Amino acid sequence: MKTMNKNGEAILQQALQANGYDFAPPLTQQLLSYLELLGRWNEVFNLTSINDLEEQVWLHIIDSLSIGSYLHGGRVIDVGTGAGLPGIPLALAHPAKQFVLLDSNSKKTRFLTQVILELKINNIEVVHARCEDYKTALLFDSILSRAFSSIAVMLEKTHSLAVPNGQFLAMKGVYPQTELDALPSGFELVGVHKLIINGLAAERHLVCIKRK
Repeated sequence: MKTMNKNGEAILQQALQANGYDFAPPLTQQLLSYLELLGRWNEVFNLTSINDLEEQVWLHIIDSLSIGSYLHGGRVIDVGTGAGLPGIPLALAHPAKQFVLLDSNSKKTRFLTQVILELKINNIEVVHARCEDYKTALLFDSILSRAFSSIAVMLEKTHSLAVPNGQFLAMKGVYPQTELDALPSGFELVGVHKLIINGLAAERHLVCIKRK
């Protein structure tokens, strides 16, 4: 485990520096500890299909952090969060914001609860529910999805969770022209941002939407 920690820390530090992140050591350690927990739980519960540590750094941590500057407001929900992506890296990097991580898979929400306990994260709430069934009096400024569904389905199932001026942020790979063409009435496109991730060749975009 010590060797894995040392290797993992070097890989993570290199990836963070390559993308302009200058985090204090405690935050870097939390990110590394999250990956180690993910690796242990993944052996039993298959939380993610990506098992290689270096790929997890780029495709999970750096990819998640890349949308940080587009977060809108102080309350954020990550719907269909799975293993906590992008929610956990973003919550660690933005401690002043409050996050809800929502997923309908009980194994994944148990994992997330364990992560919060072990990493002592105090700005995350884990919710085990389907997003269309989740009711809350405190609505959200930003609604995130990473691998949830089509944009139209995301809006249909989560529109009731947003404050009136809230934004829906959908992480996509290639430019999702077909999905944008099918944008439901009552919503408008704020922008599509190409995410530049140094060290990752894959195409990445963030779609930002709001109500009309």
